[in-house]
Amino acid sequence: MIDTAVIQVKPGIGDTIWHLPFLRTIAAASLGGQVVFFAPPTSLAAELLSMEPTVAETVYFAHGGNELQRGIRMLRLARLLRRYHFRQVWILDRTVRPAIAARLAGIPERIGLGLGRQRRWITNEGIEDEHFHDFPIDWLKILMLKQNLSLSSTEPCLRLPDEALQTIDARFGALSRPWLVVGLGASHPSKDWPDSHWLGFFRLLRGIEGTVFVVGGPNWQARADRLLTESGSSAINACDLPVMQSAALLKRADLYAGPDSGPLNLAAAVGTEGVGLFGMTPSLRYTRFIHVLRADETGMAPLERIAPERLFAEIVPRLQEKAAAL
Repeated sequence: MIDTAVIQVKPGIGDTIWHLPFLRTIAAASLGGQVVFFAPPTSLAAELLSMEPTVAETVYFAHGGNELQRGIRMLRLARLLRRYHFRQVWILDRTVRPAIAARLAGIPERIGLGLGRQRRWITNEGIEDEHFHDFPIDWLKILMLKQNLSLSSTEPCLRLPDEALQTIDARFGALSRPWLVVGLGASHPSKDWPDSHWLGFFRLLRGIEGTVFVVGGPNWQARADRLLTESGSSAINACDLPVMQSAALLKRADLYAGPDSGPLNLAAAVGTEGVGLFGMTPSLRYTRFIHVLRADETGMAPLERIAPERLFAEIVPRLQEKAAAL
């Protein structure tokens, strides 16, 4: 019997990835060494965690919306939680609605950050209000300490199905090395390059040794086709790959380059070095595999301040090093 639920409300693929070490830490202290994970469907958590032994089940739930939708979705989450008769629930965010839903579901132990209004709905002490504006990953590190749980590492170490790796090997295995995977697009326009920058970057990549792939998901496939055609690039448009095959391609790749997005986090999760572009978002520091390239080292700035030549200059020596090691 699984007696522990974990609720994660953030919507992205990257959010699933960086929460994974915390899931494992909570599961290790739970009955049977497993948890049931609740997350939004846009996180693709069910697919990404299909091989994760500490997650017994992933349950999708809707979280955002207008005030009426939020209220209805909170009641639906309470109904979902009630079905499982959990003893304990962990809420890995400062939002209050999942804590209220857990209370309505009758879960006796409700462990959360306790920041702001959430504090009255949880049963643990929570973390200090002085951390309200800290990064989410820092909230959870403090929470683990306060709950006497040992977080050994924040590296995700995502497990992949053998079939996904075999599919990538069969489809692309004969292509020349090194392999560079470029991530096109992002969850918000401010996190993505404009097309003019992408065109310039793909033109620069025409002269490098090896094979270039473009990933980003089906929503970016047509854009990738257009950019590759207009730039004269011979890169392979792999935006059609399902998420676990994209992860497998990243696992086989020698280097990743692209904006702060799901593929950047996926690359890190499978142990592939990536150069990530950051402008108006904080740098990701949870893993040794992400090398940060900021638009402005002193603060936030539009991503277009990073010229294509600057990213190209960053990746070329890394690719040359990989090629020499082959």
